[in-house]
Parts: sequence; structure tokens; C-alpha cells
Amino acid sequence: MIISVHQPQYLAWIGYFHKILKSDAFVFLDDVQYKEREYQNRNRIKTKDGSQWLTVPVLKPVQRFIKINEVVIDNGQKWQKRHWKAICSNYSQAPYFKQYSGFFEDLYSRHWDKLVDLNIHMIKGINGLLGIQKNISLSSQLGVQSAKTQRIIDICRALKADTYLSGQGGKDYLEEKLIASAGLKLIYQDFRHPEYAQCYGGFLPYMSMVDMLFNCGKDTLAILERS
Repeated sequence: MIISVHQPQYLAWIGYFHKILKSDAFVFLDDVQYKEREYQNRNRIKTKDGSQWLTVPVLKPVQRFIKINEVVIDNGQKWQKRHWKAICSNYSQAPYFKQYSGFFEDLYSRHWDKLVDLNIHMIKGINGLLGIQKNISLSSQLGVQSAKTQRIIDICRALKADTYLSGQGGKDYLEEKLIASAGLKLIYQDFRHPEYAQCYGGFLPYMSMVDMLFNCGKDTLAILERS
């Protein structure tokens, strides 16, 4: 069984869903340190002027170390209204906006306290829209207390996986010999960003999955399969 692991991201990009697609099981790494200015609370959409960041404001933690599943959204700011307005403004003319917009309209109408709940709901919902059905777990529910490479090994053991699928960035920090000595196979994600028709001409890569979903619709899954 192939397993992959990743922090829950906001408006996750195309490669994130490719990683889920190429796994038999996926684990949200929700009990590790939250890092500011990464993709846990922000991502990009395409506009007529280029890319635009959509950022979920979060309350600044009292302590320096805070886990992802402890991060609280700053609902004193009207971020939901702004984000939904930005998505509508930039994708309302996309071919498949009407087909898929209902999920996002509902999501932005709900009240969210924890960032992790928002992100996981969104990722699972997009999986459903794409027709991706995988076994999904949260690392916080697996009872794993180790760190770094050993944490990955212990997550694989907890789910009885024999293969770990890592992103290309894992080559910089994973202890490959330790994984091999644990009897696990390590493979790296081979993702080649596809080009597809977007609004506003010219192709802009590394956007949120909503860009591909609204522009490609039912063909999104097949494009991901070939990537």
C-alpha cells in the first residue's frame, strides 16, 4: 500500500491533489508545527493582472511553537466575503464555474474557528468533486509521537503501508537509509505541471486547484492522471 503525508493546505494547488491521486491512503499531517508564510493559510488564484494571494488571517499564538491543529482563524476580519468575491470575480466566466461553485459558496458561508477544519473540509470536498476516493487519516489520531523521518516510518507502520510516496522536496531532508532499514520502499512524486486553457489568456502555473477545476471541469481528473 502506498501512503503519502502532507500538511493540510488552504486552496491547495494541483500537485497536492496529484499526490493524493497517486496514493492508496493519505494522511493529513495536522499535529506538527505551524509555519507562517507558507501554504497552510494561503494560496494563489489567477486574475486578469496575474496571480493573487488569498490569505486566511489567523490569531497570533502566545507561544512560539503551535501545532497546525491549534491555529485559530481571526474571524474579526471579513476574509470569507473577500475570498468568495475574489473567486467569483475572476472565475464567474470560466466554463465550469456554475457546475462547481456551489460547494465553495457553501464553504464560505459557514463559520470556521480552526484553520485545520477549513482546510481539510475543502480538500476532501475537492476530492469529491474530482471523483478521488482514498482512505484519509489525521496524524493526530494515529498516536505517533516521533519526529522527522522516524515519524514518517511510524505513520506508515500505523497504517500498514509498505511504500511511502514523498514530494520532490523530501530528497532534501528524508533519511533514505533509515526508511530502507525499516523495510519500507521510498518513491518520489513525479509530477509535471500540465498546461490547460485558463481565463485571461497566457498560462500561469502553480495556481490553486480551483483554477483547474473551474477551467477544465470533468477533464481535470484525466489531466491529473497524465501529469
